[in-house]
Amino acid sequence: MEESLARMTKPHSKGVALVGILFVTALILAGCSAGKHERRPASHPPVDRDVRSASVEKYQGAREFVYASWYGKDFHGRPTASGEPFDMHALTCAHREYPFGTLLRVSNPLTGSEVDCIINDRGPFIAGRDLDMSYGAARRVNLIGPGVAQLSIEPIGRDLRYIKTVNYSGSAAGMLTIQTGSFREEENARRLKLGLQLHYNNVYITEAVVNGQTFYRVRIGKFASRSEAQQSGSRLANEGYEALITRYE
Repeated sequence: MEESLARMTKPHSKGVALVGILFVTALILAGCSAGKHERRPASHPPVDRDVRSASVEKYQGAREFVYASWYGKDFHGRPTASGEPFDMHALTCAHREYPFGTLLRVSNPLTGSEVDCIINDRGPFIAGRDLDMSYGAARRVNLIGPGVAQLSIEPIGRDLRYIKTVNYSGSAAGMLTIQTGSFREEENARRLKLGLQLHYNNVYITEAVVNGQTFYRVRIGKFASRSEAQQSGSRLANEGYEALITRYE
C-alpha cells in the first residue's frame, strides 16, 4: 500500500474496547460496474426493518452514558453513510464508532423510556455530542423537547444484512483505489467523506462527467495490488460501507 489507509485512533471512551470486538466479529462473519455508466448506490430494504425477523447476531455490550441529539426533516431522504436513505420516522441513529447495523438500546434515565434503534449513519459532528437519533427514535425517549440529553446506550446485537461485499469494476487494473459512493449532489459526497475520515486516512472526492451529468465520487487510498485493495475493501464492507475497487485516476 503506497499510502496509509487506516487511521489509528486513541482510546477515549469505555466503548472503544467494545468497538474493537464488534469490528473483529464483523470480519469473521463476512468473508460492478464503472466504465460507461456511473455506479449508483445499491438498493436496500426499507430502513424501518423488523430486526426480530432479521439475521441478527445477539450479544451483550457494555452500557455507557452519552450525550445524544436528534436530526430530522433537513436530512430526510438524503443518503446515510451506510448508503440507505435517511427516514426521519424510522428507528435509526448515527454513531461515530460502531459498525452499521449495530442494534442499540437507548434509555432515558429521567423518564424511564427506552428504544432499540439501528445504527445506519455516522455522526454527530458537533463537539460534546456522541449520538444522533432520528426524529422517530428520539420521540420514544423524550428527546425532542430538550434537543440534547444524557442517555444510556447498550449494544445488544447487529443486523448482519448491513455487511456488504467487495466489488470490482471492469477497469480495476494498475494502481487501484476504493470507491464508497457516487452522488449527484456534492453535499452528499462531503457528508460521506466526513464520516469516513473518522477512521480512515486518504479520503478524497473526484468529479466525473457521465452522459453530461456530473457525479461526485468518494474514494479512499491508493494501492499497488489487488490484494492490498481487497484487504482494505473488506474492512470497509464489513463495517457496512459500499466498497468498489477501481482504477486510481
